[in-house]
Amino acid sequence: MLSLKKIVKVYKSNNIECKALDNLSLELPDKGLVAIFGSSGCGKSTLLNIIGGLDNFDSGDIFFEGRSVKAFSKRDWDAYRNQHVGFVFQNYYLMPHLNVKENISLSLKMSHQEENIDEKVEEVLKEVGLSGYGKRLPKTLSGGQQQRVAIARAIITSPTIILADEPTGALDAKNSESIMKLLKKISQDRLVVLVTHDQKLAEKYADRLVEISYGKII
Repeated sequence: MLSLKKIVKVYKSNNIECKALDNLSLELPDKGLVAIFGSSGCGKSTLLNIIGGLDNFDSGDIFFEGRSVKAFSKRDWDAYRNQHVGFVFQNYYLMPHLNVKENISLSLKMSHQEENIDEKVEEVLKEVGLSGYGKRLPKTLSGGQQQRVAIARAIITSPTIILADEPTGALDAKNSESIMKLLKKISQDRLVVLVTHDQKLAEKYADRLVEISYGKII
C-alpha cells in the first residue's frame, strides 16, 4: 500500500547540511504494527512526518496505493492527510477548553464527516476503553486516558494509516503497556507505524521492527 523509494531529506542551517534521511527505501504493509526505532536524531520522526505529508522530501519518491505522491495536487494532499492518515503524538495535543467528545469530533469536522457524530464518538470511546468519558475535560484525565482520547481522535475517521510518534514517551510503564496493547489491537485491520526510543517495548508488540541510524535503515 505504501512504498518509499530512495528518500533523501536534507536540513540546512548556517550553510551546514544535515542529511536526516539518506536514500531510505521501505515497503509498508496494508495492516500490522511496524515499529521504527533508533537513537535520538537518527531520522525517525522525520520519516514519520514525510509519510504523513507533514514534511517534504528532497529526492526519491513515495507511492500510495500505486500512485506517486509527486502527482498529488494540494487537494490530493489534503484528502490524504484528512481521510487516509491519523496522527498520534507524545504530548496528546488535546484542546484544554474542549471536552473529550468535542476533541474527538474535531477530526470528523475537519474531514467533513459530520453525520451521526454522537454515535461515532460513543462507538470510538468504547473501542479505546473510555465509555462515558465524553463530557470530561482533558485536565481531569490521567496521561494514559488523554492518550486514549488522542488515539480515538485519530481513528474516528477510519483512516487506513495511523502514525504514532513516541505515543508512550510521556507515560509510565503501566500506561505505556496499555497504550501499546491498544495500538496492537487497532493494527489488526489497518497499518500502524510507530516511532519509539523504547526498543524493548517495540520488540514486545510490533509485527516488524525497523532500526534507523544516521538516516539509513540498518
